[in-house]
Amino acid sequence: MNTPMNIPQEWNKFYLKDVSFVNLMTHRIFNVLIVANPYDAFMLEDDGRVDEKIFNEYTALGLRYPPAFTQVSTIEEAMEVMNATTVDLVICMPGNADNDAFTVARAVKDRFPDIPCVVLTPFSHGITRRMENEDLSIFDYVFCWLGNTNLILSIIKLIEDKMNIEHDINEAGVQMILLVEDSIRFYSSVLPNLYSYILAQSQRFATEALNPHSATLRMRGRPKVVLARNYEEAMELYDKYADNTLGVISDCRFPKDGVKDADAGLKLLREIRRRDEYIPLIIQSSETANRERALAEGFRFIDKNSKKMNIDLRGIMEEHMGFGDFIFRDPATRKEIKRVRSLKELQDNIFNIPYDSMLYHISRNHMSRWLCARAIFPVSAFLKTVTWHRLQDVDAHRRIIFDAIVQYRHMKNIGIVALFNRDRFDAYSHFARIGDGSLGGKGRGLAFLDNIIKKHPEFNGFEGVKVSIPKTVVLCTDVFDEFMDNNNLYQIALSDASDDEILEHFLKAQLPDRFRADFYTFFEATNSPVAVRSSSLLEDSHYQPFAGIYSTYMIPRLDDKTQMLEMLAAAIKSVYASVYYRDSKAYMTATSNVIDQEKMAVILQEVVGKQYGDHFYPNISGVLRSINYYPIGYETAEEGVASLALGLGKYIVDGGQTLRVSPYHPDQVLQTSEMEVALRQTQTHFYALDMTHVGNDFKVDDGFNIRKMKVKDADKDGSLNYIASTYDPYDQVIRDGIYDGGRKIISFCGVLQQGVFPLPELLRMSMRFGAEGMKRPVEIEFACNLNEDRTGEFYLLQIRPIVDSKQVLDEDLASIADADCLLRSHNSLGHGISSDVTDVVYVKTDDDFTAANNPRVAEEVERINRKFLDEGRNYVLVGPGRWGSSDYWLGVPVKWPHISAARVIVEVALKNYNVDPSQGTHFFQNLTSFGVGYFTIDANNGSGIYNKALLDSMPAVEETSLVRHVRFDKPLKIMMDGMKQEGVVVF
Repeated sequence: MNTPMNIPQEWNKFYLKDVSFVNLMTHRIFNVLIVANPYDAFMLEDDGRVDEKIFNEYTALGLRYPPAFTQVSTIEEAMEVMNATTVDLVICMPGNADNDAFTVARAVKDRFPDIPCVVLTPFSHGITRRMENEDLSIFDYVFCWLGNTNLILSIIKLIEDKMNIEHDINEAGVQMILLVEDSIRFYSSVLPNLYSYILAQSQRFATEALNPHSATLRMRGRPKVVLARNYEEAMELYDKYADNTLGVISDCRFPKDGVKDADAGLKLLREIRRRDEYIPLIIQSSETANRERALAEGFRFIDKNSKKMNIDLRGIMEEHMGFGDFIFRDPATRKEIKRVRSLKELQDNIFNIPYDSMLYHISRNHMSRWLCARAIFPVSAFLKTVTWHRLQDVDAHRRIIFDAIVQYRHMKNIGIVALFNRDRFDAYSHFARIGDGSLGGKGRGLAFLDNIIKKHPEFNGFEGVKVSIPKTVVLCTDVFDEFMDNNNLYQIALSDASDDEILEHFLKAQLPDRFRADFYTFFEATNSPVAVRSSSLLEDSHYQPFAGIYSTYMIPRLDDKTQMLEMLAAAIKSVYASVYYRDSKAYMTATSNVIDQEKMAVILQEVVGKQYGDHFYPNISGVLRSINYYPIGYETAEEGVASLALGLGKYIVDGGQTLRVSPYHPDQVLQTSEMEVALRQTQTHFYALDMTHVGNDFKVDDGFNIRKMKVKDADKDGSLNYIASTYDPYDQVIRDGIYDGGRKIISFCGVLQQGVFPLPELLRMSMRFGAEGMKRPVEIEFACNLNEDRTGEFYLLQIRPIVDSKQVLDEDLASIADADCLLRSHNSLGHGISSDVTDVVYVKTDDDFTAANNPRVAEEVERINRKFLDEGRNYVLVGPGRWGSSDYWLGVPVKWPHISAARVIVEVALKNYNVDPSQGTHFFQNLTSFGVGYFTIDANNGSGIYNKALLDSMPAVEETSLVRHVRFDKPLKIMMDGMKQEGVVVF
């Protein structure tokens, strides 16, 4: 027996092309004009209105857009209506023998030749004789009216199918059922039955869709029915749509070459069979002698005289055209072995079907046809090429079918918010919702990220790299409302109770029991720890920065799923409680929001990472911003910036030591450019999920089960491959990679500089597509798992617009007059506005200035800075050379704590002391973390303004021989444009 490794390359590695149903059935019949004399109109209406009956038919079949009907009885009335409104279909009823409705119909067709015109006639000898003398070719169809309104529905659908077939086949590969019949009475009877069965089937296969909207669209993918009334018409249609013909149902006797031919049907089916050995072919005839002839040639036969003809037709279509369930049969006994109702069931059972049964079905192309009838065109079209002639290995077929279904389900899941269905949610599912409310801010962001990945297949164009969002289920906001109402929690929630008290009440409350089975299904599908994140209506909104206000809890994966369920329930309730914590209420007030407007959805998401012993974490977590307000070296503001860390992303959010890198310049990392800086500014700790902390003793602090670990623990775990360098204390160098003995530096050298994993490329794509989609700068959270073999997964976790109110700058700084500026820099770092600083501390730079005094300047600045910290005030700091330089001849040798209260730091060039500017590189991490501005000014060559004369003329708050501190009466306005690297301080 062959293993899957023996599958030919063309079927071993393949890509399915997705099919959209949105653009199908674009031509529809909305307005129908019925031309009939009053008696016929009365017959048509019978005991109820025809449009009401049609509306009920449409509703029962799940169809949309039922047409409106207008009835007239004279040619003048018909013309009046057609001139005044758009008419899509005209139905003419000749009625009695002396009726002139044929004349009316002819007049309509003369005047409006492009509008479909159908003759609907009651069946009588008088009418039959009349019709024998009429030229019916000008009418699109003639039908026999037997009083059933579903015939009108069939007429409408038949004409709509004719209008859409060419486009829909080209667009999506929709299938055609060819009906060949010239008997008006017979096709008037068979079409309604055929359509009601096909439409019922389309309702059934619509359940394959992931949400109600997709289900409605999927119904447009149902097979089209085309009616041919002679041999030539039938062959022309088959020739045109041979590759998309689901089956042929043909009469035996009909015109061929202009004359009635008793064997025309057999001749037609023989020719079609010659071209396609698999297509289902059905003969229907009232001549019983044709049964033997049809069966002898391998065609199915239906007796038109049978009282159960329609049941027989349905039975054959179900078995041979792929309608209904897929029934695996024993080829020897024809007994049912297994019945499959959905794509997921086929996926779950494909390896359990007995060899003989599989051989029977795949050698007859049954699987492809069943998928076709269910509008699963990409898989069907692919499997159609994998015939038994080309690959005679049943187990290889099983593997190919399984892989194709998995790829299709994955493709369909991406970018779609599915309605959670526990029968369908499994390891190949992706993103689902429970409830009908809002997804909340983070939920919407995740759905948007998922859609970006779907729209840009280049994300998954790297060999061995999978890009996706983590498996996610969102409990929508209506679940929150139900929880709050059922447990009467609003009173305690809106009170002044402490956070611990509120949490205690929430933990005692009950979540609805109906979600238990859903949660167990989610555990089964994810098989990993679960993050329980807040996703409120206001959080991550386009206009308000609510990020990080509410809690995120993580629970370990446990073998005891009941215990895991208890922890999950406690985590969900804790996230709900965090809406009403003191900080949240204060933040609501500060942002002018009303607490009872806030609704909370909850995201349940697999945690990205791997388990190492009793803890769990990813190799890389990061935050990416599409705009960089602190560009240095070759960087530009538009190129964005990323902060990378080992372990869980909470470490970054909590302000831990990260590695800062521009995705466009991954080989230029300031923190690893010098050994001393690398050793000082490397990550020493990381966060991991404690997998041993079990129980529902949840705390207000959502990090209660997060373990703070040392980098050397990660070294023992073996998780530092490709992301660390080693310090060699003997040679005093840092070497890329992991070596025994030396201290490990988290440099991400393998992924940034050595191309082990395409992280810079993925970050660039994420930034570009995210910012394009949101039409504004974005911040994106992500995490990566790296494997020994250089493969890995890149997960996008969250996206939000960058909307820090401090960073909204509308003013053009170039338009501010120099006379109004205390300071102006054309080379500034930072972005935003602040207007609460009144103090300036500056180094005296008179003619007797010497850098030899810089160490003393550092001491005095440190002392003044301490005063500002004690008073909770900030200031502007101005001085010559490089602030923070370890060489005092190049600048003032301060460390960050000595100047930490400065809001803007300015380095100025002097005539006799012109040092290359540092751009704040000595404490760059602190500048970016605290949003401090850094100005470089060289007034000597016209690059900026430093109005020292104004400062010298002001009284000093404090003055020494080296440093002076002055205070303005009104706050200074500090404005920084990070995009243009322009900064001003206006007095």
